Order: sequence, then C-alpha cells, then structure tokens
Amino acid sequence: MNFEIIGKIADVETIAIGSSIRILPILRKRFGKGRWRKLKGVAQVRLRDGTIRHAEVHWFEAHGIGKRFMRIKRYLD
Repeated sequence: MNFEIIGKIADVETIAIGSSIRILPILRKRFGKGRWRKLKGVAQVRLRDGTIRHAEVHWFEAHGIGKRFMRIKRYLD
C-alpha cells in the first residue's frame, strides 16, 4: 500500500458479495475460502509523501481473514 488509513473508515457500503466479485478465484486461491465481500468507504489517508487527503477507499474482506487489496478509488477534496 502506498498510503495509511488515519482514524476510522466512515460510510461503509457493500458493493458486491460472493460470485459477483470479479477476482473471487484470485482471493480464494491467495487467502482461502470465506464469505468474500467488496466494500467501499470514506477515510482520511496519509500518502507516502506525508500529504493527508480525504479519499474513497475500496477493499475486499472476509470474516476471519480481514481486509485485503485496499486501494484509493478517488480523492474527495
């Protein structure tokens, strides 16, 4: 990751669950079986250069496995 989440992620929404996730085979092969979900939320992020920005972040998550492949979708400021 080229950024760090500062504080909590707000306005969390589920985008996709299970077979509607395009990279589901990759997630299962790399991290194991689970009830995979794709989520999005809004958070303050610290970029690699030290800049703090407000951004929409997307990630994949499964119970017992945690957040994986977190990325910034767009900046909101």
